[in-house]
Amino acid sequence: MQDSPVFRDVRAAMLDMDGVLWRGERPLPGLIELFAFFEEEHIPFALVTNNSTNTVELFLNKLERMGARAAPEQIVTSAFATTEYLKTTFGSDVRVHTVGEVGLHEAMLEAGYPQVMSDADVVVVGMDRDLTYEKLRRATYLIRQGARFIGTNDDLTFPLPDGLAPGTGSILASLKASTGQNPLVIGKPEPYLFEMALRRLGTSAQQTLMVGDRIETDILGAQRAGLRTALVLSGVTTREAALASEIQPDLMFEDIVALRQAWYAIQRA
Repeated sequence: MQDSPVFRDVRAAMLDMDGVLWRGERPLPGLIELFAFFEEEHIPFALVTNNSTNTVELFLNKLERMGARAAPEQIVTSAFATTEYLKTTFGSDVRVHTVGEVGLHEAMLEAGYPQVMSDADVVVVGMDRDLTYEKLRRATYLIRQGARFIGTNDDLTFPLPDGLAPGTGSILASLKASTGQNPLVIGKPEPYLFEMALRRLGTSAQQTLMVGDRIETDILGAQRAGLRTALVLSGVTTREAALASEIQPDLMFEDIVALRQAWYAIQRA
């Protein structure tokens, strides 16, 4: 699958973070070298994540602790994309109840959507590792009262160093069961994150490579948006699952070490 014309055509990159650059607080091999390669070859990149738990600043701090650097405009999160969707769809005069962590709550506040506990027009749900029955009960009540149900993403799991843990999709599944409503999902594989990142990169979809570890979100969503795709096997999707899937990436690598080596070889050919 290491088809060299893909790299020859690519001018920019989008990368998922969890399972691609790190697992939990552990950087994956090749992180520093990949960022150095992008800098040396003048390849613009964006970090595009369904993770709504961290603020942009927290992601930047995490990268710095791992020895890599990025600019705030290079981070595109599902939390930020959700606020952009609310602005363009509902404007500023909308009451929002949020279930999630600091990244989502701060994005909502910065966008002018303070938390409301009653009479909500919209319920936005992201990953929440402090989820309680009371949070589920209130969200259920508000959605049943007519609030629009929006999920930042629908990842059922996310990778940690010791294995897979429940993700936002698991929370959404509970609320689907209790409300009978399906959420509008903002994150991958939907187009919003990819469209935002392309605008920031200034490249066309065909000139941009999406690097991800989830075939059903990163790869499927990127293909829908017209991007070239590379699957790394350092996160959620196994080689067996990838080969058996109807969704096939343009390229597949064990990790970002192998991806960088292949890309570097084409750059130097």
